[in-house]
Amino acid sequence: MISIFRIMKLTILFLLLTCSVYAQKVTVELTAPKVNSSFRGVSVVNDNVAWVSGSNGWVGLSTNGGKKWDFHQVKNYEKTDFRSVYGFSSTLAVIANAGSPASILVTSDGGISWKEVYRNDSKEAFFDGIDFWNEVDGVIYGDPMQGKITLLRTTNRGNTWHEFNSTERPTVVEGEASFAASGTGIRCYNGNRIVIATGGLASHMLISKDKGKNWKMIDTPILQGKNSTGIFSIAFANEQRGVIVGGDYLIDSLTLNHIFYTHDGGLHWQAPEVPTRGYRECVEYLTDNTLVSTGPSGVDVSYDGGLHWEALSNEKGFHVVRKAREGTLMIMAGTKGRIGLIK
Repeated sequence: MISIFRIMKLTILFLLLTCSVYAQKVTVELTAPKVNSSFRGVSVVNDNVAWVSGSNGWVGLSTNGGKKWDFHQVKNYEKTDFRSVYGFSSTLAVIANAGSPASILVTSDGGISWKEVYRNDSKEAFFDGIDFWNEVDGVIYGDPMQGKITLLRTTNRGNTWHEFNSTERPTVVEGEASFAASGTGIRCYNGNRIVIATGGLASHMLISKDKGKNWKMIDTPILQGKNSTGIFSIAFANEQRGVIVGGDYLIDSLTLNHIFYTHDGGLHWQAPEVPTRGYRECVEYLTDNTLVSTGPSGVDVSYDGGLHWEALSNEKGFHVVRKAREGTLMIMAGTKGRIGLIK
């Protein structure tokens, strides 16, 4: 029979170990820029393979955990801003640009050559982000056309894309759109769930639990009312626990109503006791309780699920941070071709 003192010792040891893991700090390691591009797209496949994409048609690939990068400028797209990227492996990836004409391209040789698989020449066409449920089924979303969010779906790893029916595209209010600041205004979860963040004159969270057939619009308390305000990024640890970040990109030091968390799927939102240090363009879970958020004024980290935030790095101009889908590698990227590793 185990004595009460033995139980107490085991309990104390467990708590010490838990606190040690919980309080484990993450650090940032910067890499030297190689190309003149503002990176806003990052896709981390695993602890070895990662992709970045951005302005001036540049796309980068690392196969050794972000230590070394190979960059290629997409031929005939040298003035295009590829703000969205999704990598499947060290050879296969999909990219999409922000702006009109809106194009989607795929590569099968590690970014050396690209094939355009979709194009929309409408002046309203503007892609904001891309995500996949698995290795074949994915969604791209963009600014509204005819008052409805743009939505396209693929069932073959991005090689062909089909527009959603008008009845399946959520309607937004006038002046409401989305931001392609980091490609993380859309998230695909659990094989059929889509979460989309909007911004502008109004800012909502749009949720579908059936791959876009039906949608629910949820109000958020984030700063809104101007074209420069709203949610810029959204992330969920599970169906209930999530975080939204944003603010006003014209006033990036403003710390008013720019970050909130929810524990009930968005029915209620709470502001952190200690927020990030201003407007943020991206938020990502490293673990269930550790989050990293990036923005023009710096990089912040939370070790308690978003309740308290502290400075991780004072490096400015990082737009996006993403974690490996399989593994722990975390990569952030931003202006002037800069890339950082979070460990």
